[in-house]
Amino acid sequence: MLQLSRFSIGTGDRFGREGEAQIGAFKDMRAKGGEADIVWNKSNREHVLIGSTPADQEKAASESIKKTGWDGRWFVDADHITMKTVDWFLPYCNFFTIDVAESIGQNASLESRSCFLDRAAFLLEDSSVPVRVEHADLESVADKFLAAVEEAGKTYRHIAEHKPEGSFVVELSMDETDKPQTAAQIAAILVAVDAEKIPISTLAPRFPGKFLKGVDYIGDATEFFHAFEDEAKVLLWASEYLNLPKGLKLSVHSGSDKFKLYKGIHDITARLEVGVHLKTAGTTWLEEIVGLAEAGGKGLSVAKSVYEQAYLRIEELTAPYANVVEIDAQMLPSPKMVAGWDSDTFVAALRHEPNSSTMQPSMRQLMHVGFKIAAEMGREYLDALEECRESVSRNVRYNLYARHLAPIIFG
Repeated sequence: MLQLSRFSIGTGDRFGREGEAQIGAFKDMRAKGGEADIVWNKSNREHVLIGSTPADQEKAASESIKKTGWDGRWFVDADHITMKTVDWFLPYCNFFTIDVAESIGQNASLESRSCFLDRAAFLLEDSSVPVRVEHADLESVADKFLAAVEEAGKTYRHIAEHKPEGSFVVELSMDETDKPQTAAQIAAILVAVDAEKIPISTLAPRFPGKFLKGVDYIGDATEFFHAFEDEAKVLLWASEYLNLPKGLKLSVHSGSDKFKLYKGIHDITARLEVGVHLKTAGTTWLEEIVGLAEAGGKGLSVAKSVYEQAYLRIEELTAPYANVVEIDAQMLPSPKMVAGWDSDTFVAALRHEPNSSTMQPSMRQLMHVGFKIAAEMGREYLDALEECRESVSRNVRYNLYARHLAPIIFG
């Protein structure tokens, strides 16, 4: 199985226009002595909303690599795929994020449940396991997650039938649950993953706290760090004592703009000598809008148009993201008010610096899910990006490096 480096960053690129700027951020990181894999991720949902295809995604990534001469490792991720959606990604992707949200809570067969409980009880009673696993933990995994892991196994084997051996990476996404998994449950889940012979490189659990789109972490950071460290230790154990790949690491989804967490994640990964996969896709789209607004003129006009339409279509746009946005409609500025803003005012409301006192969280979350509006604008939006290329690229590059890569890689 193809292996990830210690650090990997899911960058995403909604419209396939920011690859060079994103690579620029990785060059800035390399100049400081850091290294990480670039993973251009895009989900089936995003392709459908925008009208793009996995072929477009792979082409944009390849052309950016060629234009910049980047010689680092890079991947194209079929993000949050299932058996229903994987097929059109197969020719173009070498990273597959298998999402089992639809299968969580379904019943596994009595036979597979019994086999899992016996095997997990045997493996997890070993003194090397870094957390105490009770029988209740095994029962909860059998009830809620076993069928989901079995579905992931079917999806993995389907991918493996169509991709050359050792040519792709697999991530298992289990983050879309009502409650966080415990470290003990993660240990039992990994026993099930091992039984299904899924060679996952990363696991995305549901962590404590809220990971909303485009805004900082909401919750008890200390609780998150305890969970992250305990689960990282469990993954270390699993890669040593189960038949799972070396370098198995945690993945943090909706990971952009979580400024309260990056230093702690860096410290934990450094102390344990492990890695992390961080998905930051949506932040690049928002920096496109910031760059347009900062440029003024046509760019600012387009940014205002996107906001106006997003404001009028808020229910439609937020519906697919209901579990990862919390917008207070009363806190949204009216389109009439925004129409009178100058560049500085618009940028201050949307740009997210750590501890920013001017960024408007509800506006930023609405714009985060508003990329469908830009897609509907077609050439008007894409032409504005090119007309404002300097401003857009500068904001994309700085945001990815200074606010995301540097804190994770260097602390």
